[in-house]
Amino acid sequence: MQFPRAVFIICSALFLCSTLTYGQQASPPAPIAMTPTPTPAPAPAPAPEYVNLTYLLSVAGPFHTFLNYLESTKVIDTFQNQANNSEQGITIFVPKDSSFKGLKKPSLSNLSDEQLKSLILFHALPKYYALSDFNELSTKDPVSTLAGGQYTLDFTDNSGTVHVDSGWTRTKVTSAVHSTDPVAVYQVDKVLLPEAIFGTDIPPMPAPAPAPAPDISPAADSKEGGSSSKSLPSSSSSHRIVELSLSVWSQLVLAVFGGLVLLS
Repeated sequence: MQFPRAVFIICSALFLCSTLTYGQQASPPAPIAMTPTPTPAPAPAPAPEYVNLTYLLSVAGPFHTFLNYLESTKVIDTFQNQANNSEQGITIFVPKDSSFKGLKKPSLSNLSDEQLKSLILFHALPKYYALSDFNELSTKDPVSTLAGGQYTLDFTDNSGTVHVDSGWTRTKVTSAVHSTDPVAVYQVDKVLLPEAIFGTDIPPMPAPAPAPAPDISPAADSKEGGSSSKSLPSSSSSHRIVELSLSVWSQLVLAVFGGLVLLS
């Protein structure tokens, strides 16, 4: 009895093994898990180019006087930090050297160090503005400058020409020295004088020079000469009439006198 039972167990085990093997062959292969391809991160935006304001103003134009004020008041450090270490950028209005030479009243020599520093800061806006932005900027309230507080500017865009009004100064942008985000530098013809320093008693604008008197044309001279020459014949003719009448009377007198002599 032991032998048949062992054979039965062995046959059952073989049957089970063959069944499992067939099931593994018949079942479809499990899908291969796909590893997702990582999406590449976008490349970081290139950092804005560093703008050296000292070098730019020293070579771009006749801005030596303004640059000297920037360096003596240490405002150049404020401008440089705003230009390269802020997200807003900076807009600077730079007067030419001739603008300072023509500035007589008021004079900058009477200002304190703090007032002079505020005046130089008054020439910059704490944001980058392209020339095309001033059209919209002209419709807004006065724009604050880096001097802060009451140091504001008004802008007017007249057919693409940008006019700047500080109260004491009315000027316009004559050229773009540098205009690439985040730094804009524009040339102006006058020094911007703030009311916060010089007060609101603004002197009247000088009256325009009178127009030169028109020159007398040669044609007018010839007409006057012609009229005078025409008047001469009339005067000479009157003299001739007087002389003729005198000669007639003298002849009559002589005739009467001769008749009296014959009668006697």
